[in-house]
Amino acid sequence: MTKTRHKRWAIAAMYTGLGLTVIATIVPYLDRATAHLLADHIRAGYPTYSQTRVDAAVTAYLIVLSVIGAFGVTAWVGTTWAVTTGKRWARPAATVMFLLGTSVGLTGLLTKDTSGDTGLPPALGWAGMAPCLAGLLAVTLLWRRPRPE
Repeated sequence: MTKTRHKRWAIAAMYTGLGLTVIATIVPYLDRATAHLLADHIRAGYPTYSQTRVDAAVTAYLIVLSVIGAFGVTAWVGTTWAVTTGKRWARPAATVMFLLGTSVGLTGLLTKDTSGDTGLPPALGWAGMAPCLAGLLAVTLLWRRPRPE
């Protein structure tokens, strides 16, 4: 089976999504080492927290975001493999993974915690949404019908 132009572009979009997922998983660690957006966000929402408690909350977020990132990488690798090898179930699987990933990304971006503010600072929430753009492009390309030649 030859790869259509849409399929090749979809696979490229999927590799881009994989890269964006890896970056989105690393960004909170870079933040912890440099800007401290997450720690400052937690401290602003919970001004009575001690530094130890803020650090514990940051660590908990890092664990959760790392697990989500690992699931995301697994989903990208699995669906890219399915599309590349021409599995019949690849398009529906990619669509389901896109919907799940977008739901998780929106949850991280929009969910408010008990302080009344979002759990993640906006910069980290939007970083988590970046792979969804590649997923949208990939799913759109996968479901497009090839043009007759």
